[in-house]
Amino acid sequence: MSDVLALRGAPIAETVRAGIADDVGRLKASGLEPRMAVVVASNDPATISYAEAKGRTAAKLGVALDVVTVDPAQGQAALEGVIAELSADANVQGILLDLPVGEGLQAEPAIDRIDPLKDVDGLTSVNLGLIALGREAEAIAPATPDACIRLAEETGSLSGRRVTVVGRGRSVGRALAPMLINRDATVTVCHSKTPDLTAAIAPADVVFVAAGRPGLITEAHIRPGQVVIDAGINMVDGRLVGDVAPAVAEVASAITPVPGGVGPLTSSLIFANLVRAIALQRQGS
Repeated sequence: MSDVLALRGAPIAETVRAGIADDVGRLKASGLEPRMAVVVASNDPATISYAEAKGRTAAKLGVALDVVTVDPAQGQAALEGVIAELSADANVQGILLDLPVGEGLQAEPAIDRIDPLKDVDGLTSVNLGLIALGREAEAIAPATPDACIRLAEETGSLSGRRVTVVGRGRSVGRALAPMLINRDATVTVCHSKTPDLTAAIAPADVVFVAAGRPGLITEAHIRPGQVVIDAGINMVDGRLVGDVAPAVAEVASAITPVPGGVGPLTSSLIFANLVRAIALQRQGS
């Protein structure tokens, strides 16, 4: 096996959580009890597992977290109604819709019912628009793309590097590409209409994968020396797996494991976003 560098999220997450715990302590001392609502509108095991993980992190940080479930059978109006109520609730400072949503539901209109100042996953049109305009400092940055970038930066600055993003979904790819551009990377985006995935990936120094298809990227797609960031979360035969096949670790110079890579850091950054959201709400931004 090659001497691949395993880019694990836990060490960075530990540092992030220490800062959050201090912030939460100060907020409580000022009389504010930080509270987040996680809306789950799916029966998908991976989505449910992800929500449970956030609950465990919240407990450690002293943040109140409510998991609000919506049966997909109740329909789009019910989902959007729940989110609208949470947006109007002064006792809730952060809202997150866990993705994917169940069959028959549409995530995008539901996400845009979230108050942008409570959007701890950074996926509303307002926050994505600010990022696309290069005004990332004014936005709440999407947690998963932020985690991907921080892990990639463990191998060096992204400025001037060639990167390929595989996937263009709202939860990762749509935000990740402009965030990488904001860091002066040269970006190629691949998706289901890309005719030759291997050729598109070949020039990249760093490959980000967020397609939602287990094992999509194999060792045949990757050349020696590339850094691979796997943001995939899939449940296969009761196991959590990524979008990158295990054999890629035999070729890449560095790779994020699944589980243990992007996920743990994402969970912590969501709570960092909660602290930022509270600051923005107090400013009335």
